[in-house]
Amino acid sequence: MINKVEICGVNTSKLPVLKNDEMRKLFTQLQAGQIEARETLIQGNLRLVLSVIQRFSNRGEYVDDLFQVGCIGLMKAIDNFDLSQNVRFSTYAVPMIIGEIRRYLRDNNAVRVSRSLRDIAYKALQVRERMVSDNAAEPTLSQIAEQLEVPREEVVFALDAIQEPVSLFEPIYNDGGDPILVMDQISDDKNSDDLWLEEITIGEAIKKLNDREKHIVSLRFYHGKTQMEVAEEIGISQAQVSRLEKAALKTLKKYI
Repeated sequence: MINKVEICGVNTSKLPVLKNDEMRKLFTQLQAGQIEARETLIQGNLRLVLSVIQRFSNRGEYVDDLFQVGCIGLMKAIDNFDLSQNVRFSTYAVPMIIGEIRRYLRDNNAVRVSRSLRDIAYKALQVRERMVSDNAAEPTLSQIAEQLEVPREEVVFALDAIQEPVSLFEPIYNDGGDPILVMDQISDDKNSDDLWLEEITIGEAIKKLNDREKHIVSLRFYHGKTQMEVAEEIGISQAQVSRLEKAALKTLKKYI
């Protein structure tokens, strides 16, 4: 009981393991129409699903959900496996399980991508795989776009849209000390030292204005109101607002 770990009601400590010769025998039976062999193959490869979902353990997803999705990938692999190819089943199944889980993560991502964009992206990936297989070389985006008969920019946009978000706190390098995070490599144009000093300077200059000028500057430049709207709010003419605004700006320029 100490080593018992249940996922979706399955006791993972008691999952069977099939040998390669047993697998081939079961696949032969399945392809001969013995449906019960399929269930045995599924049960005998659940450990494979468990090993794959460990790669996605840091995504914050429920393990039960990932396990169920991985099992769908496993069943697709079992139904499509070709015994005539000299390939181990695990070699064939792992990419299919990973692909199914990645599709699930993309479709359930907090960043919503339109169905049409996802379709273009998935078709582009399929075309790429086919061209790599046929030509033994990586195709360009222009070649993929030509095959899909869509603009190159649309393919680029679609592939970018399905990329999985990366946390700003994701470590990208660690030499034994404090790790370097993604956010450490991103520049922030909105919070530079120059802008910070500029804001302090403006704040100090505004203190030189009288109360009415401060109020007009606030309404005009921080709340985005027109001179007419300001005039109506504080009960003076638009011409007076214009004159006071010009005087305030002249004062600000003097101290900035």
